[in-house]
Amino acid sequence: MDIKMTNIHKAFGKNQVLSGVDFELKPGEVHALMGENGAGKSTLMNILTGLHKKDEGQIWIDGKETYFNNPKEAEQHGVTFIHQELNIWRDMTVLENLFIGKELRTSFGFLKTKEMKEMAKKQFEQLAVTVPLEQEAGLCSVGQQQMIEIAKALMTNAKVIIMDEPTAALTEREIQKLFDVINRLRKQGVSIVYISHRMEEIFAICDRITVMRDGKTVDTTPIPETSFDDVVRRMVGRALTDRFPSRNPVLGEKVFEVKELTKKGVFQDISFSVQRGEIVGVAGLMGAGRTEIMRVIFGLDPFDSGDILLNGERVSIQRPDQAVKLGIGFITEDRKDEGLVLDFSIRENIALPSLYSFSPKGMIERKSEQDFVDLLIERLTIKTQSSETSARNLSGGNQQKVVIAKWIGIRPKVLILDEPTRGVDVGAKREIYQLMNELTERGVAIIMVSSELPEVIGMSDRVLVIHEGKLTGELMKDEATQEKIMTFATGGQ
Repeated sequence: MDIKMTNIHKAFGKNQVLSGVDFELKPGEVHALMGENGAGKSTLMNILTGLHKKDEGQIWIDGKETYFNNPKEAEQHGVTFIHQELNIWRDMTVLENLFIGKELRTSFGFLKTKEMKEMAKKQFEQLAVTVPLEQEAGLCSVGQQQMIEIAKALMTNAKVIIMDEPTAALTEREIQKLFDVINRLRKQGVSIVYISHRMEEIFAICDRITVMRDGKTVDTTPIPETSFDDVVRRMVGRALTDRFPSRNPVLGEKVFEVKELTKKGVFQDISFSVQRGEIVGVAGLMGAGRTEIMRVIFGLDPFDSGDILLNGERVSIQRPDQAVKLGIGFITEDRKDEGLVLDFSIRENIALPSLYSFSPKGMIERKSEQDFVDLLIERLTIKTQSSETSARNLSGGNQQKVVIAKWIGIRPKVLILDEPTRGVDVGAKREIYQLMNELTERGVAIIMVSSELPEVIGMSDRVLVIHEGKLTGELMKDEATQEKIMTFATGGQ
């Protein structure tokens, strides 16, 4: 399928999101679409698939001017969109999610359950997905939900598949499986629009790249004719000196520790500590138990045995509010369902964990709250016209910044970051890394869970590796390599 979008304009109220964007997709091409958060990438694809209506411009499909009225119509014509924010029905089974609205039925209207299971199993085998089809989708991890969404799109026999941050929650092994599938689809003539902030993936899998900035097309270039630095310069309008800022940590006393922490059937005998001013990275494959450990520490889930210590003293954390009072913050990997109240404003989301500090007499001091929120919006360069903008209306990367801002606001002693740069552009990533450095300079202890091994290696002072619920390796910064981490992550020595 050949697609051309020319001079596309789109505004939401007074906010001009797209200003004359051009985009072309050739048959059998993997085309990268890159830009900072808020550049308009997702909006452009939402216009292509009929979710939003353009204000100006033309869309040509196979030489014919074509406009879809809604995403379902686009899908019926062979254009499928895998969104960054997952569209999972949490109370339905994995199988039901895969076939929702596309169920196979007999002439009498009965479900062809056996046939649907066979189709699902075949697709799961190609993606190396091991999730039971009968399991409730809400019980799946974010990474597993992402793979379900990818499988669902691949089962539509699409001619064009738009992938918006498809690997944000996946590990290296799952990413490689996805790349194998993309290469197979490319050979079959299927076109892929690949939206990602992961530069290594763009150069590994894509044929051409279109860069957007501030709602405009900067240019389109074949991948062999560009470089990492060139793409970054076009995205942000300036050069970034280093991908990861240098770290010169001054480590203090041990501030946080867990001893023999166990949740039966999930993880066992987890013991580690973090010093003041230290960043400890936590790596491992999807389903290894990394997130589950962090949820227990923060009081979201119960555990069976073990101890949690803060400043050498045993503490009892059975609820998140207890963790917050102790000075522990938790940036979850699922910002949509767990990190934000989407219908609340930016101000309300940022201030939520810190409300007690603005209400010494039981009434919220609005000026103090507003000054606090404005300071964090400026510090994290959150792109918004007002602090009263609904969190739902922000780009994914700016939503992530709001989540980070609200936990920085509690002045944490220990900050847990679970996939902190998921869906965040390269410029904003560096801002988050610099912020992490500033926090550790103030003595904050950081635990960072990440599936991006360059990020783990680039920002951690120590790396812990989890395999099947057990701590299998610990590496100091100068000895941590991707090969060593993956060896421990797969159960090797």
